[in-house]
Amino acid sequence: MSENSPYKATIGLEIHAELKTHTKMFCNSRNNSDEKRPNTNICPVCMSHPGTLPVINREAVKHVMRVGLSVGGDIAEQTYFDRKNYFYPDIPKGYQISQYPHPIVSNGELAGVELTRIHLEEDTAKSTHDTGSSSLVDFNRAGVPLMELVTEPVIHNAADAVAFARELQLLLRYLGAGEANMEKGEMRVEANISISKTSTLGTKVEVKNLNSFRAVERAINYEIARHEKVLERGESVDQVTMGWDESKGKTFTQRAKENSHDYRYFPDPDLPTLDLSSEDDLNLDTLKESLPELPSEKRARYESTFGIKSEDIETYITSHVLGAFFEQVVEQLDSDKALIALASNYITSDIIGLGRSNTAESSIEGVGLIKAEGLAQLIRMVSAGELSSRGAKDILKIMFIEGGYPEIIARDNDLLQKSNKDDLIPIAQGIIESNESVANEYRNGKESSMQFFIGQGMKETKGSANPKILKEVFEELLQK
Repeated sequence: MSENSPYKATIGLEIHAELKTHTKMFCNSRNNSDEKRPNTNICPVCMSHPGTLPVINREAVKHVMRVGLSVGGDIAEQTYFDRKNYFYPDIPKGYQISQYPHPIVSNGELAGVELTRIHLEEDTAKSTHDTGSSSLVDFNRAGVPLMELVTEPVIHNAADAVAFARELQLLLRYLGAGEANMEKGEMRVEANISISKTSTLGTKVEVKNLNSFRAVERAINYEIARHEKVLERGESVDQVTMGWDESKGKTFTQRAKENSHDYRYFPDPDLPTLDLSSEDDLNLDTLKESLPELPSEKRARYESTFGIKSEDIETYITSHVLGAFFEQVVEQLDSDKALIALASNYITSDIIGLGRSNTAESSIEGVGLIKAEGLAQLIRMVSAGELSSRGAKDILKIMFIEGGYPEIIARDNDLLQKSNKDDLIPIAQGIIESNESVANEYRNGKESSMQFFIGQGMKETKGSANPKILKEVFEELLQK
């Protein structure tokens, strides 16, 4: 939607995330998203054989309560599970055990977005339709604990929707509630989109099962543009459920949009009401104490304590490996903000670059064999003028691959920055004698020739010369 568009988009998200538990939501079958063999982690309960009864996975309930506490939501004193009735081959029972009128969590806020509810349900099986004339169903995923988070319709563009989804993924990982890997289907986003020229919401269209952040952004932008074209033609937008075709970059109609009454919700008679307020292992004070430092809290601490760039902060928030390494380096630098900022620059540029170039997967960001005290020592040497930027980069590469400490590596490889004029004079004299024409140009007023001499000097010393001192030496010699 262009800035000059008369329409305003309104977006609400429904995000499903599989929870990290040993077993499924209502049975003892293993919860393992990495299982490649179809129909391996199944049992009579999750296959809905006659006579079987579900048992609530309390660890999944605890995960949802901790998420609710993290977003400032209201935790229900009592909750129960409902049957959500609809037929599809990936629903073995003919209904899904979910929650409707009494979710575990109500309200709350994350990344500036107000939340409606967070509830718990079981995941469906996985259907595969690209197998010729038939479809296949893998029930490994059937019954896996699934958290559903619903936002208020307060998002107005695709970028903010993606930012919210990313923040939720981070939160789930920090809490240990789930990995939320979208490429594995562990987190799926559904976007409810409408546009209107007034404060009244337009007709809502839901785009289902978006399985990447890129797909979320593209699908929302596509739907906004489609709605605008429909309305500009004087037509009305149909309330439907849409799918997203990533290869074509467009949505397609799946079915008419269901309403809650279409699912005929009613309390599941096989499951007891959960009295959360009286359960010792679900005590709110105990759960609050178990919460780690959350992404928003860490972000605020980094901003106030270290004063580093916001891009660097997001790198450390996203990568536990780099974040932990940065904090270890900070401990070695005695809260010196200038040194901390310099260290952060090396981590987020040079060390990340080394990590990507020394692994088969460019997305992996590690620190190799570099030790925190080693990087801190290197930062002090650069700050003191003992190492040039080029020399520091060469040393970092050695440290990444082989380990070791910068002082020793610098001495062994003649990388200590030469700041003694007596050491640099003979090198500069030799360069001037070999380039008399350039020397004459400089003497005749061509100031840019100095950059040539400094470049030659750095090349001759393999980057170990202090460029400031080197320039002084050249200037003195060329004035004679």
